[in-house]
Amino acid sequence: MTTAIQPAQVQATPAALELIDRLAAKHGPVMFHQSGGCCDGSSPMCYPQGEFPLSDHDVLLGKLNGTPFYISAPQFEYWKHTQLTLDVVNGRGGMFSLENGEGVRFHIRSRIFTDEEIATLRASGRI
Repeated sequence: MTTAIQPAQVQATPAALELIDRLAAKHGPVMFHQSGGCCDGSSPMCYPQGEFPLSDHDVLLGKLNGTPFYISAPQFEYWKHTQLTLDVVNGRGGMFSLENGEGVRFHIRSRIFTDEEIATLRASGRI
């Protein structure tokens, strides 16, 4: 019997990983939170670790080279059948996000999991 490999719920492009490393060199360890909130829309926000108050309902989607990526519970319910990919595009970062002023901003790309991947995530209790 072959055990299916659990797909990553969040991953990052090389450009995103490079920007994370650059921000961590400036600010120390960082974290992400995907909220879908009002001010910066649904942009992923990058903060120094420990400076964003997490709730008991926030979901840790995964770690990107050791950097935690959280999503709010309501957003997780909406996106749980989707793999998120953190990327970087030209533009201005979110007002409160650490990449603001870098000339680029973090951006989320997504794809819907296959039926097999969803079954694997359900079996593991992740969704």
